Amino acid sequence: MSALSDQQIVSLLESVPEWHIESEELVRIFQFHDFVAAMRFVNHVAELAEASGHHPDIDIRYNRVRLALITHDAGGLTRKDFDLAFQADKAI
Repeated sequence: MSALSDQQIVSLLESVPEWHIESEELVRIFQFHDFVAAMRFVNHVAELAEASGHHPDIDIRYNRVRLALITHDAGGLTRKDFDLAFQADKAI
């Protein structure tokens, strides 16, 4: 899979408005009521990631979860990153 162009990235960001580009990664911070809810979300994202064969970097801080996506073997962002971002948004 090829890395997306800057124009494609800008266009796809419209479909995931809570996400932003940070250090060439697609990033969003999710906040939940408590740690248990955050972990429930992380476990769901893990299932989505495993099913798609595409795994985010996940940082958990009590009730906050930071997801960061990039397709390392493509050298940048791909459609896979935006697909998983969209699925994560639907999981909350």
